[in-house]
Parts: sequence; C-alpha cells; structure tokens
Amino acid sequence: MSASSALPAVSREVRLAAVPEGLPQARHFEVVEVPLPSPKDGEVLVRNRYFHVSAALRTLIAGSVPDAPFPPIGVGDPLIGATVGEVVAAPGDGGPRDGGPRVGTSVYHFQGWREYAAVPVAACRPLGDELPDPVAHLSQGLTAYHALTRTADVREGDTVFVTGGAGSVGSLAGQIARLLGAGRVIGSTGSAHKAEWMTGTLGYDAVVRRGAGPLAEQLAQAAPDGVDVVFDNVGGDELRAALGAARKGARFALVGALSGQLAPERDGASAPVTLDSFQLILKQVTLRGTGTPADPEEAAEWLERFGAWLRAGALTFPVVRVAGMAAAPGALGEVFEGRHKGTVVVEL
Repeated sequence: MSASSALPAVSREVRLAAVPEGLPQARHFEVVEVPLPSPKDGEVLVRNRYFHVSAALRTLIAGSVPDAPFPPIGVGDPLIGATVGEVVAAPGDGGPRDGGPRVGTSVYHFQGWREYAAVPVAACRPLGDELPDPVAHLSQGLTAYHALTRTADVREGDTVFVTGGAGSVGSLAGQIARLLGAGRVIGSTGSAHKAEWMTGTLGYDAVVRRGAGPLAEQLAQAAPDGVDVVFDNVGGDELRAALGAARKGARFALVGALSGQLAPERDGASAPVTLDSFQLILKQVTLRGTGTPADPEEAAEWLERFGAWLRAGALTFPVVRVAGMAAAPGALGEVFEGRHKGTVVVEL
C-alpha cells in the first residue's frame, strides 16, 4: 500500500444517535472515533476536506422512500453526503495500473461526515481544474442545470418560477435560468431577509413569501402574464400556486419536496399535495420529476459552463462554510430549520 504521509490510527465520524421526533437537532447525532479505515483491493483511502450538509438527510433518517438512490440511516450509522477529499493511500500504487486515482489526487465521492473514508474506485470521481474553488464541486448546480435544460427546457424570454429559491439548489437555479435566456425569474422563500438577498444578490426579479399573504395572489402580482417554467423544490402550497399561475403548455420540473422533508409534524418521507386535474388538462401542463443525471457528458458540459460563469462573474455560488467536525451536527440542525442561505459545507 502506498501512502502520501504518516496516517493517524483513528478517524472521526458523525453518527445518528437517536431517532428524532420532529426535525432532527444536534443532540440526535454524535461525533465518535473509529479505527482508521483500511482500503481493500479496488478501494482508495480518502482524507475528506469538505462535505455538503444536505436537507435530504431528513428523508434518509426517516427511513428513506422507495426507489431512493441512497439507503436509510439507522441509529449507529454514519451520515453520508457529497464530499471533496484527497487520496492518501491505496493498495498497489493507486494509479492507472490499478484503475484508480493516484495518491494526492483530489476526488469527489459520497462518504462524507467522516474524516477518512475507504471508497471504491468506481465511486470516486477525480477532479480537474474546471472550477476555481474545489468547494464548488459540492454545489447542486448540475441538478438545476439538468432540470432547466433537459426537463423544463427554458427558452428565450420565459418567465420562470423557482420555489425554495434561496436554498442550495434554488440559489443556483434562478441564476442559471437567467443565463439560459429567461426574461423574468421569480422565487419563493419563507424569510423576509432571504427575499431581500434573493433580489439584491441573486438577481431575482420578484419573490413571493410564505406567511406574507396568499401565495396565489402574490404570484399573480409577480407574474401577471403567468409562468412558463416552474422549478419546484418545495411542493405543497407553492406547487399548487404555481399551477394556478401556469400558462398554457407550462413545463414543471419537480426537483425537491421540502414541504414534506422540513415539516416538523411530518416524518420527512412523504410530501402529499392536492392539484386540480382540470387545470393540468386545460393548460396542457407537463409535470416531470427529475434528479441529478448520471450522464458523464452532461456533467462535463455543466462543469465547463459553471467554471466559465464563475470566472466571468456571471454567476455566484453562495456557500456557508462551517469549521470542523464538532460543529457539523449543529450545522445540520440549522439547515433543517432553514437558517442558512445557499449551500452549507463543513470544512475539515
């Protein structure tokens, strides 16, 4: 086995300590020491540098849902999430002869919430220099880009409505929609402070706000001619209001279900909503669920455009950096409560 330097005997990781009632809080997690993982053939040992703090963990903690891409998280299990790290050891030389990245290579994988991880070579993506900051690889921009270019097909002059427009996905979706040619971009949020940030920093033309009056009336005022594209992170009342504002032939990309995931009274594994079938039929609305694509060519296309937009200052990647493993459980609780704007990452 080759290694970049002397390695510690132990690693720290964040585990689920108790099944919560309502939204998980920091006390439902624990930071524990475990023996340093030993990579087997076909694996590399990665020292994690940054990992994403995602609201989607609520669903995994609740037991996941059928056909979800990740398994449920039970008591005693480490959390998981998108991660950027450096290969520090591998059986053999860890290089092309073994089909894996070399020691010293920066990689992307999903075994976050721990300091070191033994990761299958097939589950590691070596990182290039497409992006000016390695943390930007933890953005959920590819999901937004796919939904706006493939699922909803944003066209020149479209009016686009992004629900949950201040979050990890939505904070990029609104900007991407504009760069793809949207004529008017409207977002939603539950916070007056976030609404100001969305119009002042992210370039939204208008924001509708939960708790500031009927959503349908706010959206009718923000988009008097209706909406052509809906990028839906939330579901629930916001999806229903979007359908009421839809123009004929509107395209809806269903990306998230925060109305269920972040509802304290729900279990995080369902997000029911009632829609008017007559409106769907008469307006000829298209509703399509979508997620992060697996096509490497599309991922490469996104990285090239994302990097170019970042370097040109055409797009900003809003990110909150939390320092250290000890602070990670608290950061997750704050994400569940909607305290932060943009993407939240833990920096080790």
